Amino acid sequence: MSTLEEICCSAALPADPLPRRKERDPSIAHAPVRTHQLNESEQKLAIRNALRYFPASVHKELGAEFAHELKEFGHIYMYRFMPDIAMKAYPISEYPAKTQSAAAIMHMIMNNLDPRVAQFPQELVTYGGNGQVFSNWAQFRLVMHYLSQMTDEQTLVLNSGHPLGLFPSPRHAPRLVISNGMVIPNYSSRDHYDKMFALGVTMYGQMTAGSFVYIGPQGIVHGTTLTVLNAGRRYLGLKDLTGRVFLTSGLGGMSGAQAKAATICGCIGVVAEVSYEALKKRYDQGWILEMISDLDQLMTRIRTARNNKEVTSIGFHGNIVQIWERLAEEYERTGELLVELGSDQTSCHNPYSGGYYPVDMSYEEAQELLAQDGNKFRQQVQQSLRRQVKAINWLAEKGLFFWDYGNAFLLEAQRAGADVSAKDDPTGLKFRYPSYVQDIMGDIFSLGFGPFRWICASGLTDDLKVTDSIAAQVLESIVAQGLPENIAVQYSDNIKWIREAAKNQLVVGSQARILYADQRARVAIALAFNQAIKDGRVKDCIVLSRDHHDVSGTDSPFRETSNIYDGSAFTADMAVQNCIGDAFRGATWVSLHNGGGVGWGEVINGGFGLVLDGSADADARAESMLNWDVSNGVARRSWSGNSNAMQAIQRAMDVDPRLKVTMPNDVHDDHLNL
Repeated sequence: MSTLEEICCSAALPADPLPRRKERDPSIAHAPVRTHQLNESEQKLAIRNALRYFPASVHKELGAEFAHELKEFGHIYMYRFMPDIAMKAYPISEYPAKTQSAAAIMHMIMNNLDPRVAQFPQELVTYGGNGQVFSNWAQFRLVMHYLSQMTDEQTLVLNSGHPLGLFPSPRHAPRLVISNGMVIPNYSSRDHYDKMFALGVTMYGQMTAGSFVYIGPQGIVHGTTLTVLNAGRRYLGLKDLTGRVFLTSGLGGMSGAQAKAATICGCIGVVAEVSYEALKKRYDQGWILEMISDLDQLMTRIRTARNNKEVTSIGFHGNIVQIWERLAEEYERTGELLVELGSDQTSCHNPYSGGYYPVDMSYEEAQELLAQDGNKFRQQVQQSLRRQVKAINWLAEKGLFFWDYGNAFLLEAQRAGADVSAKDDPTGLKFRYPSYVQDIMGDIFSLGFGPFRWICASGLTDDLKVTDSIAAQVLESIVAQGLPENIAVQYSDNIKWIREAAKNQLVVGSQARILYADQRARVAIALAFNQAIKDGRVKDCIVLSRDHHDVSGTDSPFRETSNIYDGSAFTADMAVQNCIGDAFRGATWVSLHNGGGVGWGEVINGGFGLVLDGSADADARAESMLNWDVSNGVARRSWSGNSNAMQAIQRAMDVDPRLKVTMPNDVHDDHLNL
C-alpha cells in the first residue's frame, strides 16, 4: 500500500518504472460503458491528449493501453494510475502540505472518491451517474502533487479536471479556482459533451463532485426531509405522515438520501433501484431498512406497514415503472390507493447514458444494450418514461400528489412524448406536476435559507458533536431575539434537525453536517465555529461550504430559479457573479460549472470552500463572503418580484447600511397599454 507522502510528494506521475497495469475491480459498481462516436482521427486525438501527461519513453506502452480503454469503456480513465491506498478523508494533519488550505482541499478530494461515498469510484464518479471529480487518474495524482507543493502565495487552476498549474497570487486570493464543463453556448448540447468528454477536454462536474464539497447522501437528506414534510403539510394537509407512503426511485449517490428522509419524516418510504450493488450499499450503511425484489411481496408489505402505521424504508430491487403500473392495477382491482406522495430521483439529467434504465429488462441487459446499440437504448428509455408518466397520471387523478425533484424527470419525459405539459403556461417553465423548488422549496430559498454545510477536517466525531451543539445554540439565540413567523418556522425545523442529527446517523465518509440556514445564521455559526477552534474546543480546522443547489449558487430554469417569472429564468448572471464575488471576498476555493442536477447545457452553478482556522483573518473572510453568498441571490429574487425575498433583503439592508439593493416597484396590469 502507498502512503499519502508517496502519492503527494514523490514523482507526480510515476513513469520510471510505470505502476503495474490494473483492471477494473469486478466487486464494485462501475460507470456504464460509453459510446463515444469518435471517428478514427478523433480517437487518435483522444489518445494523444492522454499521452501528453507522460514522457515519450512510455508512450508506446500506454498508447496501446489507452486505446483499449477508449474502445472498451468509451473514455480513458487511466486505471493503471489508481493509487494503492485506502481512499478516504484522512485527518488533515496527516496530509503532506505546506498550507492548511491545501491539506483541507486534499481531505475533501479523497472524501469524494471514498468508495463508501462515491457512486463509481474507479471511474472518479461521485454521484449522478457522471459527476466526475476528475476525468482521469493522472489528473488526481497531479493535483495532489501540486497541493503538496502549494504555498499561500499560489493558486491552483483546474480546467475541467485538468490542472493548468500553480500561479502566483496574493495571500487573500483563493488557493484553488475550478471550472467544469464551461463551453461556448452553441456547443453545449449533449452530443457535444459526449464527444468532448471522450476527447478528454471537458467533464461533467455535477455540482459538488467536481468542486470537491460532496458530503455523501447526507448532503441532500435534509432538503429531502424538508421537501417531504412540506409536501405533506401543503398538499395532504397533514403534519403527521405516519402510515402514509412516499414512492420514489434511485439509491445511487444523492438519491440515496430518500430512504433516510422518509424515516425521519415518519412515513413509509418505498424506493426502487435497478442496481443491486447500489441497493445493498445503502442497506449495509443503514440508509435502507428492508430489501424486497418481488412485486407481490412488496404490495403485501406496503399494506401491512400502512395498517400498522410503521415507520420504515423499503428498497425494491427492480424498475420503478413496475411499481407505478402495479399500484395503478391495485387501485383498479380494489379501489385502494396505496401511495399518497411520489417523486423520482433517477439521474434523468443523463437518461441515455445510464441515468435512467428501461423497464422489462435487467440492469445487466440494459447496460449491454447501452454499450451495443445506443439508439435502441434511447428508444427503450423513452418508452419507459411514457409508461411511468401514464401510470402516475392515472394515480394522480385518484389522489396521489407527485412532484419533480429537479432531476429533469419531467423535462425528459416531455421530450419523450409523455403527457406532462401544463395547460395555458406562457412561461414554458411549468409542467403538469410542480417542481419541488417552484411549489415547495422556492419560498425557503427566497427567504435566504439553503443547504449550508461544514466538515470537521480533524476527522474526529467529538469535533462534529461540538459543532452540532454550537449550531443549535446559535439558532436558538437568534430565535430568542424575535423573528417574523414565516422565518421562525424555518428556524424551528432546523433546530429540531440539528438536535437530532447525531441520532439519525447521517455521516458517510467525512465528519460533516448539513443545515438549512439563512444569511444571519450562516455568518453567526461560522464565527462561533472559528472561536471554538481558537479556544481549543474544536481540535482542527473546519471547512465551510454549501450545496450549489442554493439561494445564489445556481441558475437553472427547471429547478433552482424555476420560481422566477420576470423572464430572467434562462439567464445565468447570478451564478457567475456569485463565483466572482466569493473569490475576492475570502473563499479558499471557488468553482463554476456547466451542468449539474438537470443536465449539461441546462444549468450554470458554482460553489466554494472556506477554511476556518481560528484566526482573525478567517473571521473577516467568513463574514464578508457568507453575507454576499446569500444576499446576491436574495437580491436577484427580490428584483423578480418575490415578496419573501423582498422581505429578506430589506432585513439585511436594515442590519448593514453598506448594503443597498435596487428594489422593484409594483406594476399594475391596467398600466400595461399595448
